[in-house]
Amino acid sequence: MVCDSHGNGDCAKAETVPSPKRTDETVVSLQKNGSMDYNAAITGCGLYSPSRVLDNHDLEKLIDTNDAWIRSRTGIRERHIAGPDETTSSMATIAARRALQDAELDPRDLDLVICTTTTPDYLLPATACLIQSRLGATNAGAFDINAACVGFIYGLTTACQFIRAGGAKRVLVVAGETLSRFVNWEDRSTCILFGDGAAAVVVEATTQSAGVLSTVLGSRGDVEGSLLIEAGGSAMPATAETVAANAHTVRMRGNEIFKLAVRAMAQSARDALSKAELSIRDIRAVIAHQANQRILTAAQEALGISAEQMFVNIERFGNTGAASVPIALTEYIQSNEIDVGENLLLVAFGGGLTWGAVVLRWADIAAVKLERESMLRPTRQYLKTG
Repeated sequence: MVCDSHGNGDCAKAETVPSPKRTDETVVSLQKNGSMDYNAAITGCGLYSPSRVLDNHDLEKLIDTNDAWIRSRTGIRERHIAGPDETTSSMATIAARRALQDAELDPRDLDLVICTTTTPDYLLPATACLIQSRLGATNAGAFDINAACVGFIYGLTTACQFIRAGGAKRVLVVAGETLSRFVNWEDRSTCILFGDGAAAVVVEATTQSAGVLSTVLGSRGDVEGSLLIEAGGSAMPATAETVAANAHTVRMRGNEIFKLAVRAMAQSARDALSKAELSIRDIRAVIAHQANQRILTAAQEALGISAEQMFVNIERFGNTGAASVPIALTEYIQSNEIDVGENLLLVAFGGGLTWGAVVLRWADIAAVKLERESMLRPTRQYLKTG
């Protein structure tokens, strides 16, 4: 049974309706689909890292470990830790302002704010709503996504679908984590890994054959508890016993996660490339979730790319969860001249279990901004005369 693209009607029999071409398999087709004539391009990015840096030598004073042991197993030298007055929303707001400034976009012109995080300020309200308020994005809807370290991939995919469906023209996707408040600082298998930070991108509608070319999302319910924060939800409400047992902190089975991460990231990357009708040779750089240097190296080998093609910044940030991919993406964009038409591959794996990949073709951002002005002009004229 099939329904129309808006979920309306009583569903016609499948044999009477021709199967539509998947709009995420080729950008060119987007310009032939009537109301779905827009693609989604990144026009601005920004990141924020807390000023406090915790290096491996600092950790030697807290637990039984040393710099050489941590580096050999993770590739991490240091990580940033949120200050006492910093939260996920406060860091994400700074990153968002920087992305909006980079895109030369007034927050009042945003249609939607999507925040992806595993460490929200509160269970209620959503962190995205706090960010929306602090930015003054008075015309934007806002909601959170929790897909752990794959959150940015999920958020970018969601933004793309809103734009392609005509539900939004300008979307802010922001990822932030305060993971340092959810680790057991006596567990050296996890506390050495995680850091805090935030990053954001502005995603805008464009008629160019550029932007998000393809997306792949996957999941497998983690019923085994390979990676989880067990307490604090409705299944295990907070009690004195859960706090004493450190059940509100990250627990992970590292060996199991390693195998799953490499396999899932490599396969989702291949699937995304296939949907975009590209090969790995067409990709300028791979921006992967910075979980562990060994995972990055194994994924690099599985994809058959050089070390230079795999962007790595885990040494300076550690694993920043949902913020990991956009922090790496922002650093890459800010330190490299990317030509219009060049392709980037984003890929991640995380708790849930979740995984995903996105193929991006770099757009002519100046041209997107001109398109933006033509879209906004009627609205601004209406507001002046209304």
